[in-house]
Amino acid sequence: MSDLVSIITPSYNCGAYIADTINSVLAQTYPNWEMIIVDDCSTDDTAAVVAEYERKDQRIRFIRNERNSGAAVSRNRALREARGRWVAFLDGDDLWEPYKLQHQIDFMTEHDCVFSYHKYDEIDEYGKPRGAEVSGPRKVTKRGIYACNWLGCLTVMYDRTRIGLIQVANIYKRNDYAMWLQVTRKADCYLMPEVAAHYRRRSGSISHNGHLSLLKWQYQLFSVADHNGPLLSIFYVALNLVFTSLKKILYCKRY
Repeated sequence: MSDLVSIITPSYNCGAYIADTINSVLAQTYPNWEMIIVDDCSTDDTAAVVAEYERKDQRIRFIRNERNSGAAVSRNRALREARGRWVAFLDGDDLWEPYKLQHQIDFMTEHDCVFSYHKYDEIDEYGKPRGAEVSGPRKVTKRGIYACNWLGCLTVMYDRTRIGLIQVANIYKRNDYAMWLQVTRKADCYLMPEVAAHYRRRSGSISHNGHLSLLKWQYQLFSVADHNGPLLSIFYVALNLVFTSLKKILYCKRY
C-alpha cells in the first residue's frame, strides 16, 4: 500500500472530456498513483478513449459496470478495488492542477490529519473559466457536515488506513455527500487553502421541478443513506437550505 494514491473516477458519457481529465492526472508531480475508472455503460466513445491511455500506462485501470447502475454503485466498486493508502476523487469531466496530489499529501502529513479538502474553481463545458472560486470552513466536523456539503468531491482526500472501506447506499444523487457523512464520523476534515482543481459545470438550467427534485434527493440522502427517521431527515433538509445559502455568500467568490 505504501503511499499509493487511489484515484476514484466514475464516468458516464464523458467521452468529450475524459481525455483532459486523464491528462490532468498524468501531469501530476506526484507519480505514485492508480486511477480506477468505473464506467457506467456509456453510450459514447468513453471506453475507446480510455483504452488508449490504459494501453500506455498501467497505472490506469478501466472497469465497466455490467449494467447502468448510477454513480453510487460505480464509486463503491472503485473503492473496493482501491489499493492505495490515500483515496482521492475525480469525476470523468473534472480537472486537477499538476501539484494537487503532492501539495495535499504534504498538507495532510504536516498537519497530521487523515481527511482534507481544498478550494476549487469552475470551468464551463469548453474548459474556460467561469469566474467562480469555491472554498469552505477551515475545519468541517461531524456536526458541521450535516449543515451543508462543504466539500467538493474533486478536492477530497483521506487516509484509508485510518478511515477504512467506505460504501454508501445506492442513491441516485448526493452519494458523494453520503460518503462524507460516514468519513466525518471517524475524522474531522481540514481545508488546504489553495485552488488545486477545476470543476466543470456543464450547460443546462434547473427548472422549478428541478429544485423540487433536489429537495427529494436531499431527503433521500438523510433518510435512506444515513438511516434517519422522517422528522430528522426533514430537519436536515431545512438546515441544508439555510447553510447552502450561507455557503454561497461566504465561500463562493465571483471574479
